[in-house]
Amino acid sequence: MAAQPARPDRGRPGTASVMDAPPFQPPLVKAVFREVTPFHVSRSAARAAASVTRTVLTEIIDGARSAAGEEARRKLIPSDLLRAIDRNVELEVGDKWYGHSPTFRGRTGVLYDAQGVIVPPPRRSRSRKPSAVVGAHRFEAGVKKLLRSRGVGAVPAMVRDLDGIASFFLTDLARDAAMVVREGGLQRFGTVTLEPPGEQAPPPVLKESRQDLSSRSGDGRTIGRDDILAAARIQLFGGDLRQRALREARDATRTTPTG
Repeated sequence: MAAQPARPDRGRPGTASVMDAPPFQPPLVKAVFREVTPFHVSRSAARAAASVTRTVLTEIIDGARSAAGEEARRKLIPSDLLRAIDRNVELEVGDKWYGHSPTFRGRTGVLYDAQGVIVPPPRRSRSRKPSAVVGAHRFEAGVKKLLRSRGVGAVPAMVRDLDGIASFFLTDLARDAAMVVREGGLQRFGTVTLEPPGEQAPPPVLKESRQDLSSRSGDGRTIGRDDILAAARIQLFGGDLRQRALREARDATRTTPTG
């Protein structure tokens, strides 16, 4: 009997077979960008945005997986997400989703109007106008793929939260990338480095001059890869997650045509 070809290991986190097929495809990325900006999005920019989103969601899932592991669980629940964010401030991204999710209602606090009446949380929009909330379900397949790649599952409420965070994060990334194009570079945001109190900050992994960040090349109608990298610097704190997201985005676009 002929030997059967080896099947890829789908259960082990970070296997090559998982990483070769990005969970957030460029067409989905471009669809999100079209909802917030009229600028053309290059192929390398779409791949970079997909890579940054994947890196961020993977880090969030890994943090939640670690929290669940302390209770010997392989299925993630919303409290694992809260514990992951509490332990790592870098994971606090896509925060506009928090007002729409019961998971975060206690964290955002109770809002009162001028008369002291409690303001109810925002409802899911029924408008035909596209929004990050309405479009969050589009990320479900990618989120589930990421969960499988990390060797865990998640209850529906947790999948919903990861969908929402991914949708709002990518939407904000698109807005900031468009701002970079309009302003001709990264004008208003510097580098932020997080370090424990009393410890000296480590040297930056990526050496970038102020001139590199404050100017851009290319036309004023197209969002390119470097515009995505600039937007990622705005969205992410200056810690390990930011550096890894930038590095992996560069790797993902190393052989991608710029058009």
